[in-house]
Amino acid sequence: MYKPLTQYLDRNHPQNLDAYQKNGGYQGFAKALSLSPKEVQQEVTDSELKGRGGAGFQTGTKWSFVPMGDDAPEQKYLVCNADEMEPGTFKDRMLMEGAPHLLLEGMMIAAYAIGANVAYIFLRGEYRLCARRLQQAIDEASQAKLLGNNIQGSDYSLSIHLHTSAGRYICGEETALINALEGKRANPRAKPPFPQVVGLFGRPTIVNNCETLCNLPCILKNGAKWYTELADSPDKGTKIYGISGRVKQAGLWELPMGATAQQILDLGGGMQDGLKLKGWLPGGASTDFLLPEHLELKMEYDVIAKAGSRLGTGGIIALDDHHCPVGMILNLLQFFAQESCGWCTPCRDGLPWAVEILSRIEAGQGCQNDIDELQKLCGFMWIGKTFCALAPGAVEPLRSGMKYFADEFQQHIDHKECPYRH
Repeated sequence: MYKPLTQYLDRNHPQNLDAYQKNGGYQGFAKALSLSPKEVQQEVTDSELKGRGGAGFQTGTKWSFVPMGDDAPEQKYLVCNADEMEPGTFKDRMLMEGAPHLLLEGMMIAAYAIGANVAYIFLRGEYRLCARRLQQAIDEASQAKLLGNNIQGSDYSLSIHLHTSAGRYICGEETALINALEGKRANPRAKPPFPQVVGLFGRPTIVNNCETLCNLPCILKNGAKWYTELADSPDKGTKIYGISGRVKQAGLWELPMGATAQQILDLGGGMQDGLKLKGWLPGGASTDFLLPEHLELKMEYDVIAKAGSRLGTGGIIALDDHHCPVGMILNLLQFFAQESCGWCTPCRDGLPWAVEILSRIEAGQGCQNDIDELQKLCGFMWIGKTFCALAPGAVEPLRSGMKYFADEFQQHIDHKECPYRH
């Protein structure tokens, strides 16, 4: 199988500019420069590339909302969202460490397509190796005149800047990211207006995920039709899927869209000896639990949604039968409560309240009313009740955990202790 992303990957010795170009690098950007921005947008639209950051929105459609033409604002921005703080997700780190020029080329294509002359990589602060390698790649591209004024003799100019985040989960929300990039507190903004029209410094802005951008070079180089044929699935192209938890080999693999969860678990070697799979989160910590009976489902956006969860980032977190689901959910909720920006009441107060109740239950001090209170809290923090998607995502493992692991919750209350401590 052709792997458009990981063919360039070498985490120990990433390709420098010369090696990347010898491997076909920057040919996609050269092709883009030979087309008009609108033609590049159409090519990406025809490829049906969906955003790989979690939402799965059509990339070309997102770009189409940016004002173009003579009446459009002169200044526009492209931002790569590389603030990868979703627990259980580490795909973007692998790409940035192992193929920094691939990301730069994807950003160049995207910036050209929307008419942006300035781009930013908003990078998770803890990703220090990524920062060093990305800056080195930016310097190499600048020296080779692939960045700067009148690139490759064209009328197009672009500068790319690396910005390391102060480190908050909320910065993964695109409008909170924009506020942070402006030097403000990382609170989400009300929408509309959407960033495509009023974004960074009040100008049209596209925020795309790292993996999304890394798909663009192969699409421009080989064509949209070629890309759509990589996978026999309604979702086109390839995806970097991952798995973590107590499997034999946690890791990442580039597979055609539509690979099953069982295939990913098998690539991880299955569960560790003596353990059985009890449940799994399909796309990072902020997705609903699914069960072993769901393993044959295709890891596609609509299929996973119909099963009651979300594909999210495609990073599976496996829960084994020796690990307390209540304890796992408590651990996740503690993270989300800590990372709330505090901008809206349901999230600011609801998540710590849920942590307090779950802590009592896990310690064997819960009562029957606590289950009812948790159900109510899930309703208070659900979609449409909060300013952004942090709280709804945070309660997804909680509400699905209470559904699928109701017996475990009840045992904690009935026996006044965690049944997994023996």
